Amino acid sequence: MMVLPQTCERALLERFLRAEAMALWAVRAAQTQNLPRHVQTFLQRHETDEQDHLRQFEGMLGTTSQRAATLPTVPSQWEMLAVLLFGYEALGLEFATLLATVRPDLADILEDEQVHVGFFEKELRAILASGETGAHQAREAARTWWRKLPRTVDRYLGDPSLAPYRTELRSHILSVIQERFIALGLLPAGQAGR
Repeated sequence: MMVLPQTCERALLERFLRAEAMALWAVRAAQTQNLPRHVQTFLQRHETDEQDHLRQFEGMLGTTSQRAATLPTVPSQWEMLAVLLFGYEALGLEFATLLATVRPDLADILEDEQVHVGFFEKELRAILASGETGAHQAREAARTWWRKLPRTVDRYLGDPSLAPYRTELRSHILSVIQERFIALGLLPAGQAGR
């Protein structure tokens, strides 16, 4: 696990605020889809967690997050939507882990992120085990999401205070998320970096 100096605290808080705002909107958009009942129930609790985190970070930073006028477009197929939510939760977990090293008092947020990632990992295992069509859709969605991830990580690491650590952070974050995708069977080990 990487440990960053206190000078990176504000940048990490700002990145996490951005990630929480994005997650909140994605979760709200996901709830408009026709999803299994247990998923809807989880997403409702998840939305509450994200709202609480957002308020907490807005208070710490003395700012408000950008709120889109409309919800983002998300896949209507649960298999693809699960990959999207899992991917962004995995990214959020990496930033929460970094943040917790600088701000141990925020460990509860790290625990929430671990719960969110765990839920989607369980759902994706079930999707991948359930049959060809759903598994194929999930793997296709994972390949598409994976291709976009490096640019997303680059944007998140754009703050000047992160510059001395950017290369190592980028490599670490991509590697950890890649390992998660491979472990689930969403990406084959030999093709993940392509």
